[in-house]
Amino acid sequence: MSHPPSVVPVLTIDGPSGSGKGTISALVAGRLGWRLLDSGALYRAVGYAAGMAGLDLSDVEAMTRCAQGTKIHFRAASDGGETRVIVNGHDATDELRTETAGAAASAIASMPTVREALVALQLGFRKAPGLVADGRDMGTVIFPDAAFKVFLTASASERAKRRYKQLKEKGLSVTLGGLQREIEARDSRDASRAVAPLKPAEDAVRVDTTGMGIDEVVAKVLAVVQP
Repeated sequence: MSHPPSVVPVLTIDGPSGSGKGTISALVAGRLGWRLLDSGALYRAVGYAAGMAGLDLSDVEAMTRCAQGTKIHFRAASDGGETRVIVNGHDATDELRTETAGAAASAIASMPTVREALVALQLGFRKAPGLVADGRDMGTVIFPDAAFKVFLTASASERAKRRYKQLKEKGLSVTLGGLQREIEARDSRDASRAVAPLKPAEDAVRVDTTGMGIDEVVAKVLAVVQP
């Protein structure tokens, strides 16, 4: 029996880049047995689908149709590994990490009609038994009626260190100072933008993950849902 979406519980996990949202959301969804929505990956997924179809990224109508028609779902890895992103039946996880996908996502994220199409897509993830939605405006814009809301933060220096470690493991040459400056610049851009600025929902539980281990953060977030 299918439940009307409004009664399906939602846990939103918002926060700035590098706060650990992706890792924590996937682990919490796994523990709860709920569905997972990685909203940031949606823009990359649409950009990827557009590239596969040979579409012009600056063609707003084509991008909007692409956003409306792209089939995306997330498959949580059973071993705690990374969540796989399936785009139109193809596992595109690795392609979505590329700079090309990031640039495409950035180009289409500024198109209001694409954002609208993706809002509808995001709302469609709300299915029983529940949804963990990870992003920047999940608790404020997409699921303002969510029963459970968390805002994850960490100091810019801690987030830079985490990102540095990730990128070093992928063999990329980066500097810690450069990453911290990038993160601080992105924070101020995200917080001051006109459309869906990055800010905690008024009813969100704030969790500062600076100096905390992953298990500790997961326990804190689970306590919001299962006190």
